[in-house]
Amino acid sequence: MSHVATALDALPRPPCAELLGWQVLDARPEQGWIRVRFEGRPEFLNPAGYVQGGFLAAMLDDTMGPAVFIQSDGRLFTPTIDLHVSFLAPARPGPLFGEGQVIQTGKSIAFLEGRLSDADGVLVARGTASARLVPAEKALG
Repeated sequence: MSHVATALDALPRPPCAELLGWQVLDARPEQGWIRVRFEGRPEFLNPAGYVQGGFLAAMLDDTMGPAVFIQSDGRLFTPTIDLHVSFLAPARPGPLFGEGQVIQTGKSIAFLEGRLSDADGVLVARGTASARLVPAEKALG
């Protein structure tokens, strides 16, 4: 698969992205939509052998926020105000795929939705978030 160029390319890769195995697969900046890949690593598993919910929530958070960043061409950074996650199916170790969508942006807040699926296309979690809109140059230095 070829690289999809986005405003995210200008940022250094943060440690949380490395930990989660985060990789952009597809993006439509004009629509505020992004598709990313994560890796459900053995270190993320709960005693039942499934990816622990906190890691899935982090993956959803790291799916939704970047949708605003690419839609704004890197001008807006989005600290999460609140995050709501519904866990729908157990997530086995291996690749997981997130889709993030900007639902609405106002003057200071964005409303976001995200979905997280396994390699078979089974929806394992969905989430909604609201995030502050902060000028990227202020947030990222």
